[in-house]
Amino acid sequence: MSLLLLAKGFALGISMILPIGSQNAMMLNQGINRNHHLITASLFALSDILLISFGVMGGSFLLASNEMIFDLLTWGGIIFLCSYAVMSVKSAFGGAVDGNAHRSAKKSLKIVLISSFLVTFLNPHVYIDMLMIIGSVGGQYQGSNKIYFMLGLMSASVFWFFTLAIGAAKLSKQLSKPHIKAAIDMTVAVIMFSIAWSLLTTWLAG
Repeated sequence: MSLLLLAKGFALGISMILPIGSQNAMMLNQGINRNHHLITASLFALSDILLISFGVMGGSFLLASNEMIFDLLTWGGIIFLCSYAVMSVKSAFGGAVDGNAHRSAKKSLKIVLISSFLVTFLNPHVYIDMLMIIGSVGGQYQGSNKIYFMLGLMSASVFWFFTLAIGAAKLSKQLSKPHIKAAIDMTVAVIMFSIAWSLLTTWLAG
């Protein structure tokens, strides 16, 4: 039974993380640039572990009852995601002009830490996925069953982010070619703008 619950948690966790989002886009870039990519993976995994614990243990009820928190998160997320998208567009065109300068430009650890924190906690979709959806599923279990389910979810986050970080770093030579890196940067920009747009339309609809 415990293995089944671990597997269920892992499968749900992977299904929630796998679609390309702001965290995955940033993780891919950090891996390709070999720019504190393991630290970024650790931060994303730890953030997920915190949010999973909070959601499964009932934190979703607290968050769902406060509209002001969601409004602040939404607009903070829109501003940050648009800023990140603009930087990705600049990086794409900058890399196309001068590939060597582009490859050598790396973010400081401080910037990486701040960006990782913002891209995680200023995205209301994270709270919907990690707190409300996962929280509602986890609420069906009690006692040790809930713990096994949580461990499955957490292991999915650790597995995914470190696989993405290490895989991107291993392939960085190929993926860092100016035309490929520019295409990735533009894809990241489109993803960031799309998420920001979806946040705005959801907020307007509400």
